[in-house]
Amino acid sequence: MRRLRLACALALGAALCARPAHAVPDPSRGILWTALQGCILAKRTLGQTFPCLAVDLGNAGRPGTAVLRAPGQPTHTVVMPTADVVGLEAPVLQQADGAAYWRAALAARRSVIEALGSRLPIEGVGLAVNSAGGRSQDQLHIHLDCLKPGVRAVLQRYGAGVTARWAPLPVALQGSRFLAMRVPAAEAAEFNPFAALTRLPGHRTNLRATSLAAVATSPQDPEPGFYVLANRSPGSHAEKLLDHSCAAAARAAPR
Repeated sequence: MRRLRLACALALGAALCARPAHAVPDPSRGILWTALQGCILAKRTLGQTFPCLAVDLGNAGRPGTAVLRAPGQPTHTVVMPTADVVGLEAPVLQQADGAAYWRAALAARRSVIEALGSRLPIEGVGLAVNSAGGRSQDQLHIHLDCLKPGVRAVLQRYGAGVTARWAPLPVALQGSRFLAMRVPAAEAAEFNPFAALTRLPGHRTNLRATSLAAVATSPQDPEPGFYVLANRSPGSHAEKLLDHSCAAAARAAPR
């Protein structure tokens, strides 16, 4: 225990000294980066992941990732690169690393399910990445949590019209208009949602003003896979499609 406390103290000290250059103008936007450095050091020195749920340091062919639970929120989980990646607009995400972070986020959905005692099906977990103006932290983090029931209802009603090409949804989601595309299950492992954003309709898509969300189709869908959603507006905030209280799952009977 003494060794673990020492490692945590060293991790915190290292984190406070290791903020990336992009966090300097506003230190409050580097808090997540600070926590991440603590997770990485604990993993390297003790083989522990605290305060993260999981840390994969990666290797020459695979970027590292970490999974962290939001403080005080039992289900709200974020997946981050262990490398310095400022946000959704980072050019590196257009390459293979973007697909790797997507796969890590899909796998981390189990963390939400387990926190709810398996009262939520996997398709009830949504992924979201906010825009530069809609986020509070300048380290890429993919939010995972329960999808709001109203969002699921809209996708079930209009999902048949969602194809492999971006097109506007006919109705708003949580007060915002989203574009949607469908990713077949057979193609999901190699899909890169960050690269897909560069194909949004319109000239010179501003990724700093773009947010992203994704959710699995229902098991009954004739074309299983994922709905990928994007919103373009100042301060775009796709996280609002998630319910951090998981109210619907909390009312469900355990399976």
